[in-house]
Amino acid sequence: MDLLQQCAQWFENGEHQKIVDAIEALPEEERTPELDSELARAYNNVAEATDRKLFRKAVALLKRHEAYFEGDHRWNFRLGYAYYYLDQEGRALHHFREALAALPGDEDTQNFIDDCERRISLPRFAENLRERTESVWKRFAAEEAELRRIMDEDTEHVRGDELIEKCGDILREALENQAFELGFNGEKYELILTPEGSIEVLLEDCYFQRHVPAEVAEHWNILVGRQRMSGLALDAGEGPIRGEDVQVWLEAGNGDRYGVKLYCEKLLPLLTEDEGRVWWLLTTLTDQLLGELVNMRYIRSFDVLKAPAEGKSCLLSELPEELSRRGAKLDITPAEVIAENYTFYSLDPSEDPNADYRLDTISGASLCPTLVSEYLQGEDSMVDALQADGAVAGFFIYPLSGFRGENRSEEILALRDRAKARMETPEGAACCSFIGGATGLFNGYVDFIAWDFDATVRCMRAFFEAEGLPWLAARVFRRESHPLSIYDKQERED
Repeated sequence: MDLLQQCAQWFENGEHQKIVDAIEALPEEERTPELDSELARAYNNVAEATDRKLFRKAVALLKRHEAYFEGDHRWNFRLGYAYYYLDQEGRALHHFREALAALPGDEDTQNFIDDCERRISLPRFAENLRERTESVWKRFAAEEAELRRIMDEDTEHVRGDELIEKCGDILREALENQAFELGFNGEKYELILTPEGSIEVLLEDCYFQRHVPAEVAEHWNILVGRQRMSGLALDAGEGPIRGEDVQVWLEAGNGDRYGVKLYCEKLLPLLTEDEGRVWWLLTTLTDQLLGELVNMRYIRSFDVLKAPAEGKSCLLSELPEELSRRGAKLDITPAEVIAENYTFYSLDPSEDPNADYRLDTISGASLCPTLVSEYLQGEDSMVDALQADGAVAGFFIYPLSGFRGENRSEEILALRDRAKARMETPEGAACCSFIGGATGLFNGYVDFIAWDFDATVRCMRAFFEAEGLPWLAARVFRRESHPLSIYDKQERED
């Protein structure tokens, strides 16, 4: 009997831990895709419903062999199962549907599909991000002395991987894919949360940072965004790359945001061999010479050139001073980046009153335009990424039939401003963030990311009722979801 056959027997006997022990004991080179898939199934079966670490291990194992198992029922079912118990029903639904396509009529798969379809309209978490944040800070407080001890003892800087793994294991309980850095400024230890250019992640990081407990803040600075560093060099394999090695051309756009084009002669051989690494090197170098928040605020596009461009350039090391000369603020805060990052848009509205919500949009403003764009295109990547952290991206829907007269537009915008102010009160900010809104032919929309969806609904229901609106609904930024009625004081018109 080979190991796969033995695993099948153990599975039939419910002896899942034996499968884990046997396969984990194998050398890595002896682990086939089939054995990894069996190990992932065993993780799924050993895990308690709230054991996120084992389900994450199952996902990582299965994703490693995505191409190998393309179209396979078992692989898709096992991955969907792990996502399901990670409270990621959107991702789970995709894989359960793939599993059903490979094995039509399978009752277990269909049951999971039915449940996922219900849950994507009203997300439910074992712990939402608000609760996860509290849990993670408690754990960090309990383990941070060990992190400090390792950092103090690691004078040769050889334990970096161990530190990152220990700290990452803590943070992943709230923020699934959070990038971060650790440091010491001579007085305090530093945990730097890096949003990597994503405004959605920036909002999550700011929420997480606001709830740092006093016992952690005594020893640690919790910062958001890579800090500005001068004289930095990154290893490119054939020698260090510094800001003095890179030419930059600034391209002015609307307002005070710029496109940047970068050229580095030293990186031309690597650009041919590994373009992705060159982009990583140059974006990281730019982040750290400017500071990540300055980059997010003032740089709208980024391009790597294979030959110098025409016109005036500066060195990358000189870019902070050049942006400052043009009026950029180099000590910008996360709150300022958020406040100044709105995108204004207009659409061609559908005049069909029965069209899907938001398709009647005339114009809007969004802090997170990716969410709006993906919703209109029927994509869910960003919604799924937020849901992986226990957060819900959605919007409130209310009727505009009561807004009349020549000041109608101003009154609609004033209501949106009052909704924003409500979300920024201590009660509102504890459970959600305002991210924009839109005006349609028939309905108005107020957009949010909820750290605690139920509390957000309670908070904003009271607000909209006090505004005298006859009905209110909420919807996840997912076209496949169904609106949730919050209240309805009158019969809706057909």
